[in-house]
Amino acid sequence: MAKKRTLLLNDDWDLTLNRNGDIATVKGLYADAQHVANAIRLFTMDAFLAQKKGVPHFDLDLAHMPAFSAVRAVYRKNARAVENIRDVVINNLRVDNDTRTLNGVIIATTEDGENVSVEI
Repeated sequence: MAKKRTLLLNDDWDLTLNRNGDIATVKGLYADAQHVANAIRLFTMDAFLAQKKGVPHFDLDLAHMPAFSAVRAVYRKNARAVENIRDVVINNLRVDNDTRTLNGVIIATTEDGENVSVEI
């Protein structure tokens, strides 16, 4: 399977430049990890050309404590929809009550059997 390239995002989810001053791209496992992270951060109706893709965050986990089983199911479904991802396991899902953030780790297995870890 040909490895696709994607734009490299920095820690602030912004574009970054390579040594030549061009927009940086990435491929391989890092690209797969970034695609999985994008799949679970995308709000439904937020992608202009793919309105049905994404996580229904407003229905699922905003303004109230979500059922972890529902969060796992939606995150797993969206992560498995990423090209080149065969299986997904979500570990250590928890809520930090002080920051009101959902944390955990997604372990995604590629079609080639390689694992990549994505922090939620």
